[in-house]
Amino acid sequence: MNFPATRWISLRAPLFAGILCLSALAAAQSGSAERVFPQAKTTIESALKGMQGNLSGHLPTLDGFASAPAYSLDQYRRGFFEVTVQIAPIPSGGSLVHVSAKITAWYADPSGAHSGYQLLKSNGRIEADLLDQLADQLALNAQSPENAPPLEIQKQGPAAKPVPPKSAESAPATPGRQQNSLASQSQNSVAAAPANSSANDEHLISAPTPKLPEPGTFSSSLSQGLAQEAATPAKASSDKTDSALEAEAQGLEEILKNQAHPKNLVAVKKSGTPVVEKPSLTAKTLFLASMHDEFEMLDFNEDWVHVRISGLSRGWVWRDSVEMPEGIPDTLTRAAAPVAAADLFHVVREEAGQFPGDWPSLRGKNVKILTIQKIDENAKTGGPQDKLEFSKYLLDKTFTELTNQKQDLAGIVLVFDSADGGMVAATITTVQQWKAGSLSDSALWHNCFFDPPETFAASASSGGR
Repeated sequence: MNFPATRWISLRAPLFAGILCLSALAAAQSGSAERVFPQAKTTIESALKGMQGNLSGHLPTLDGFASAPAYSLDQYRRGFFEVTVQIAPIPSGGSLVHVSAKITAWYADPSGAHSGYQLLKSNGRIEADLLDQLADQLALNAQSPENAPPLEIQKQGPAAKPVPPKSAESAPATPGRQQNSLASQSQNSVAAAPANSSANDEHLISAPTPKLPEPGTFSSSLSQGLAQEAATPAKASSDKTDSALEAEAQGLEEILKNQAHPKNLVAVKKSGTPVVEKPSLTAKTLFLASMHDEFEMLDFNEDWVHVRISGLSRGWVWRDSVEMPEGIPDTLTRAAAPVAAADLFHVVREEAGQFPGDWPSLRGKNVKILTIQKIDENAKTGGPQDKLEFSKYLLDKTFTELTNQKQDLAGIVLVFDSADGGMVAATITTVQQWKAGSLSDSALWHNCFFDPPETFAASASSGGR
């Protein structure tokens, strides 16, 4: 049966709408997203070229971006996303843009047996954000001056008509008069051309330029004078143009230099440096930064640097773990301590036993326990900073002894036996990675257990040196 054209169009519209609905439903089930844009495919591809930096990168946290996997999201590190975009033209005009995101992260198995990179499912936030950014980019491109009509068309208008040159209205001259006229025009060509051009700018038609006569028409002295007259302003104009271009190039080079490396960036000194959610020794680690990673500095104090991760995401990094901008020291100059931390404490007892706490990493495991006391209980020194310095010294020394004695222990526990004491615990794996250089000093402390945390939090950054 043949349908009339009008009826076929009315049937095709709801059919296509149904296909779009089914496509959107399938996209939601697969962790991707789709959206219809009125622009052509080539226009969307051009906009995406300016958004290459948004198609992949590190995630500050997996919470809010990935669907809950088999394990807790807290056990994943170093989240990374990569977006794939597909564009298809649609019969009614415009394009259908399909976006899908792939998220990978390192799974840190507490037992170490199943650690490795795993593929996580996106919850759709990355895809929706990218589609919103694409819509903003397309709107911005539509308002760009590059899309405005040329200046000549705006000035001339649709009703402008070319004006014939005045030379076309003059009567033909005799051969004798023509020669004299050409000589007169040649001598005044440099001065006459700008005046004629200016007079005709309103009609966008430049004045005709008279031709110089063939060689032999004038005497050698007249020819030489004309050549010098024509060359002098051209040379001056060339020198002026070169000077202006050189000044413009220097200005652009300075702008490019400032844009390429802003003056408010901090660079990470060592791989494995933690970026945490607040300036605290026990704060949650958002991710581990790699060497030479750069972040925009928002603020800083004597211990911490507040940085922008991406967009609205913020974090904190230990000040002595980054290279500060020019003119700002990496660490605040402090008065030298009257005595070293090793002269303030001493170990009074060493034993091997079960971990005396509820930390999941060492719960129920055999550890090396060292009990520490102040040499002088009445001394005013021996605060949090000195405790951390002495703890770092003992972890280094004890790990070397355990390696030489080949003792099969899961961790090292340091117990400060004093009124303001506390406990520091670290797994053998963490200390081994720190000794090998895989973890920075700040990362070492963020992988340790502190009880109570506030006992060691007063000088967190200085303790990580």
